[in-house]
Amino acid sequence: MGVSKSFFGNLSTGEAVNLYHMENASGAYADVMDYGAILVRLGVPDKNGEIKDIVLGYDDLKEYEVNSCFFGSTIGPNGNRIAGAKFTIDGTVYSLAANENDNNLHSGPNGFEKKLWTGEVLDGKNAVCFSRISPDGENGFPGEFKVCVTYELSEDNELILTYEGVSDKATVANLTNHTYFNLEGEGSGEVLDQLIMIHAQAFSAIPDSAAIPTGENRPVEGTPLDLRQPKKIGLEINSDYDQLVFTGGYDHNFICDSYEKGVVREIASACSEKTGIAMTVLTDLPCVQFYAGNFIKQENGKNGHIYKKRHGFCLETQVEPNAVNEPSFHSPVIAAGEKYFTRTIYRFTVI
Repeated sequence: MGVSKSFFGNLSTGEAVNLYHMENASGAYADVMDYGAILVRLGVPDKNGEIKDIVLGYDDLKEYEVNSCFFGSTIGPNGNRIAGAKFTIDGTVYSLAANENDNNLHSGPNGFEKKLWTGEVLDGKNAVCFSRISPDGENGFPGEFKVCVTYELSEDNELILTYEGVSDKATVANLTNHTYFNLEGEGSGEVLDQLIMIHAQAFSAIPDSAAIPTGENRPVEGTPLDLRQPKKIGLEINSDYDQLVFTGGYDHNFICDSYEKGVVREIASACSEKTGIAMTVLTDLPCVQFYAGNFIKQENGKNGHIYKKRHGFCLETQVEPNAVNEPSFHSPVIAAGEKYFTRTIYRFTVI
């Protein structure tokens, strides 16, 4: 139990990267590293009491320096897409890199997941805080943004992610985590038989494969995106429905029920009937991006495993994609000096 620190490898720059291992009394564990504040491994008990690593990732630090799928990554300062790779705050236009078509994806290239953070084990807690100062203008975003991300592993098999920060200019703050889960164990193949449920009456409709929402919150009722009851991920993923055709399967923002600023509530759950591992997602954020790994091609993953299409799924808590440019969405903008604080919890149980 507790937190231990070890050497994980050297970056191509020569900088050393540390791995922090958190473990609790049940044997559940989480391994996180200071490069990218990335979750490398997450082990939880299955119905037979065996600990399974249920997140996709790599054994080699060099693979994380590429990591085109963003396995385990802390994404920031803005998760998801910004249309036209630009936005306006207080009359000033800020330009970003167009790293996906004409748009900006995940604040890249070289967003927070490609930065070396400073790790600190928190006294009296099974937790590690990763901090960094994002300089004014980094990747085009305004303000010197002092930010920290804390991973905590509770005795109740909860992985608690807390994001905090403050900027000296008004800026965009919409951090998220891009972990890919496979509740039958990383490397076990497709997740299509695993069950998903999302507490959302509506999703952000997209007009084409660029996946920039139109501002329309479309009801899930009568569509393959109705996940209000547990449904196998693969049941309707290949449906001839425009929203799924555009993105090759699920890759959509859901507007979750019962949003109240600052209040954590349950928004989604998933489980594997095979392993008995169940996951509940709780957050104080309004939305979640459900992504079913449609664009994983062939990744040399952990333990000699090859990851392919739909071998993992993501539940990325957030505000709506392109919210900074869409007045009808929840704003990701924080004022100068305003404290940014948000929390997401992944809770694991056995069914």
